[in-house]
Amino acid sequence: HSYFFWLASAATSSRLIWTQALVANPSGVRFARLFSQSATTSLSTKPARKLPNPTTNVASHLRFHQVSTALKMSSDAAAPLFKRAKLDDAISQKVIGTHSGTFQADEAMGVFLLQQLPEYRNSPVVRSRDLQVLEEKADIVIDVGGVYNHETKRYDHHQRDYDERFDPERCTKLSASGLVYRHYGKDVLKHHYPLLPDKLLQVAYDKIYDKLMMALDAIDTGVEMVPEGVESLYRDSTGLSSRVGRLNPRWNEVDAETGSKPDPDQRFALAVKLCGQDFLSVMTSVVESDLPARSFVEEALLKRTEVDASGEIIAFLSGGMPWRDHLYELEKIHEVEKLIKFVLYTDQSGMWRVQAVTVEGKAFVNRLSLPEKWRGVRDADLAGIANIKTARFVHAAGFIGGADEYDDALEMARVALQQQ
Repeated sequence: HSYFFWLASAATSSRLIWTQALVANPSGVRFARLFSQSATTSLSTKPARKLPNPTTNVASHLRFHQVSTALKMSSDAAAPLFKRAKLDDAISQKVIGTHSGTFQADEAMGVFLLQQLPEYRNSPVVRSRDLQVLEEKADIVIDVGGVYNHETKRYDHHQRDYDERFDPERCTKLSASGLVYRHYGKDVLKHHYPLLPDKLLQVAYDKIYDKLMMALDAIDTGVEMVPEGVESLYRDSTGLSSRVGRLNPRWNEVDAETGSKPDPDQRFALAVKLCGQDFLSVMTSVVESDLPARSFVEEALLKRTEVDASGEIIAFLSGGMPWRDHLYELEKIHEVEKLIKFVLYTDQSGMWRVQAVTVEGKAFVNRLSLPEKWRGVRDADLAGIANIKTARFVHAAGFIGGADEYDDALEMARVALQQQ
C-alpha cells in the first residue's frame, strides 16, 4: 500500500486527534479516518463525531501511531523552513533617493523593498528631481535620473530605449520597483526566511512577482489589462496602485489642524508603509501557505491514476489548500498529456467536494464542468437525477458539487468525464 496523510484537527480539550489516510489498493482508492484517544479521557465523556463512510479494516493502533508519527516528523521538519525571521529595528545611515512630487506605488514599493535589506534597513529617503541633490545625498536612486545601472545603483525605467523585463515572455517592462525586485528580491526573501532552500526561494520569488509585482510594473509602464479592441466591463480601483494614488494630497486639500496643505513626504511615508503591508501579506501567503502545499499537489498529481484510471481526477485529503497554480505548473513540469479536470477534497463539514479545474489564466472558464442537468439541483432531487445515492448539490454554474461519500463524489466526476 501507499499512504499520504493529513492532520485534520486536534481537539485539545478532549485530546482527540483525527487523522485521515489515503490508501491505494488494487480495488481502487479508499479513505479511512483513524483516531486516538488519550488514556486520561474516555470516549464516554464526549460523543465521538460521526464520520461519513467509516472504514474499519485499517483502524489499528499500530497504523495510527505510524500515521501520527509521520505527521509530526514531517510537520516538525518543515516548520523552520517556512518560519519568518523577526527583523531588527536598526536604521541604516545610507540614503535612498527618489523623485519628489506626485508619487505612485512603483517607487513606494521600491523603497520598502530596499528598506528590508541590512544595507538599507529603514534608511531615510530623499525625494527630489534635482539630480545634483540626489547625487550628493543618495546612495541609491530609483525611478528618477534617466539611468539604469546596477553597478552605480541607479534604477530608472523612463529611458527611450529601455526594455528590461522579468523574462522575455512578460507583457510588461520592469518599473523601478520591478528593477529593485529583480536585483534584490531574493535577498529580501532570504532575509525574512533564512532557512528557505534555493529551489523554494526561486519558486517564491517567481510567485510573488506574478501575484504582486507584475501588476505594479504593468500599471506604471502603461500596459492595459485587456487587449486592444476589447472594452473592459468595469474598472477596478481597489488595487494597491489605486490606494497609493489616493494618498497623494488632493489639489484642494487642507489640513484641518494646521490650515496648510498636507506634507507630501509624510504621505509618501504612508505609501511606503501601505506597499509594505501588501508585500508582506503576499510574501507570507506564498511562503507559508503556497510552498508547503506544493508537495501535496505534486503527490496527488503523480498518483492520479490510483484515483481514477482516466488520470483526469486527483484527490486531496482536505480543502482550503492552495492548489490551482501549483497544478498548472506541475502539469507542465511532468508533461501531463491529459490535463486534470476535477479535484476531490473534503470541506470543513466532512462533505466531499468535486471541483472543476479552470482553464489556466481564466477565472470562470472550466476545462470541464459538471453535467448541465445537475446544475442548481440539490439533495434527493439530485440523487435521483444523477443516480448517485449521497450526491448533495451542484452549483448552478457547474463548477462545484458535493456528496457525503468519497465514492459518490468520485462517481460525479467520472460521469462528467464520460459526457465530455
